[in-house]
Amino acid sequence: MNSTKHILIIALKSIVSLVLVALFAVIITSVSLVYDFHKIEPFSGPDIFNPYSQIDSTHCWKRANFHTHTRVEGIFNECEMWPDKVYNELKKFNYDIITFSNHNYITKHPFDTQLQVNLYEHGYNLFKFHKLVFGSQSVNRFDNLVPLFTFQKQFQIDLLSEDSDIVVLNHPLRSRGVSKSQMERLSGYQIIELDSGRSTENEYWDWALSAGRYSFALANDDLHYPDRSGAIAVRCNFLCTPSAKYEDIKTTLLGGCYYSMRVPDYGKGDWQTKIERNKHLPSIKNIGLKDNSVYIALSQVADSIKVIGQNHTTLALATATDSIGYTMKANEPYSRFITYFKDGEVIYSNPFARYNASLSDSPFVSATHSVNILKTIIFNIALLILSAVIVLLLYKTIFVWKISSRDKQQQSL
Repeated sequence: MNSTKHILIIALKSIVSLVLVALFAVIITSVSLVYDFHKIEPFSGPDIFNPYSQIDSTHCWKRANFHTHTRVEGIFNECEMWPDKVYNELKKFNYDIITFSNHNYITKHPFDTQLQVNLYEHGYNLFKFHKLVFGSQSVNRFDNLVPLFTFQKQFQIDLLSEDSDIVVLNHPLRSRGVSKSQMERLSGYQIIELDSGRSTENEYWDWALSAGRYSFALANDDLHYPDRSGAIAVRCNFLCTPSAKYEDIKTTLLGGCYYSMRVPDYGKGDWQTKIERNKHLPSIKNIGLKDNSVYIALSQVADSIKVIGQNHTTLALATATDSIGYTMKANEPYSRFITYFKDGEVIYSNPFARYNASLSDSPFVSATHSVNILKTIIFNIALLILSAVIVLLLYKTIFVWKISSRDKQQQSL
């Protein structure tokens, strides 16, 4: 009986210890600056920002995927294929730009150093709050294991921005805890990633845009299984860029002269059909701004073309057409195009937004927050106190119990 009781006590102590260790890990990685977020201010001004002002038909369009996983050295892998194999699979679908974004790991281009893009997916937190980081020379290893608060997410974005060229907010729909109010406050990223397969995927983008947080958008495969028809070549981007070299890619991504696209899984496992149909995707022939009117012209007739604006509302709709123009009213902060084709293809443009060209080059605002020193001190002191309490509880749970058990054994002898 005493033996069974002893085993149960050991098991209970072990569980408690593991829980305390987990809590300790969460608390010590919760360190963050605390911010005051600036008020919501929809875009306004006499001018309209045109992300396609530098469009050059001689360079349009190059197909790209920026969220690609491969096998890496080590035991933690999210894809069974090495970079050269993944590269070859994507080339079957006429990708011109292929980059690799393994978790917390900068992957070398498999054969051409001139096409190297230093890129990785940041984040091993439990909420899947992941970011694509372009242009860093090394990986930032810090992460909040449980980024509950908006200021913690902002702290991560700010840290990553310090030594990178571009930060992309990945798949917000699949990131736990990312709410409308958080999207309305976060800033410092340049691009948001459109999520897969859900009707609400770009509402997150509109939440941010409607709050005056300007960004472009990408649609990426987030490729883990190149051998699965439904996982590859179903999301992509088309850049108007001279080459696949990083400096050209960076300039284009930061300028916005590209569009993102969802592509059906043609053939549903019939690879020849899928490869062939990917050669004939609808595309944008022309897009831009004239006076206060935005316009788009397509290579094929679309089932419908929507002009989306503030609060994800439809400003205009045209059906069975290959073009549309829309004159933005003075009180309309932004507009963007979504085109739907009969076989399921969808094209998303980057947004045209109001701003004052005499004050800035674009509607981008790099920081819509400031550090609250007092709250930062209080928050991090609270973390320190909680850490100390947990260490004390661990000591009592493990070491004091061991001493007590040893004394009891000696007394029984």
